[in-house]
Amino acid sequence: MSIEVGNKLKGKVTGIKKFGAFVELPEGKSGLVHISEVADNYVENVEDHLSVGDEVEVKVLTIADDGKISLSIKKAKDRPRRPQQSKPSQKQVQSKPEDFEKKLNNFLKDSEDKLTSIKRQTESRRGGRGSRR
Repeated sequence: MSIEVGNKLKGKVTGIKKFGAFVELPEGKSGLVHISEVADNYVENVEDHLSVGDEVEVKVLTIADDGKISLSIKKAKDRPRRPQQSKPSQKQVQSKPEDFEKKLNNFLKDSEDKLTSIKRQTESRRGGRGSRR
């Protein structure tokens, strides 16, 4: 299989540095798996996840003009697709302006009622409106 962006390939870890791991690919080429592309979780030390000689599956992210190949282990993994969030129906999207006004007025009325109730409770604890301390 040729080395092209988007391809998944098998490779062998040939070296580990603080910033990532070098992987030997088919056709005698090698690429770098940056530390941020080693695993889905936070990776502090690459050696906690990989060792020299490990066989890994990688995905080719980029191939630079100078021939440097950027690889990812975490993007090479087949993951189950997340269910897409349902989109609002046409009816929900095209709500009438008076519906919004009605909802807003109801919200404001409820809010005023709650604030009035809270003020009454606070004043009764302090001994009424006119009392001063």
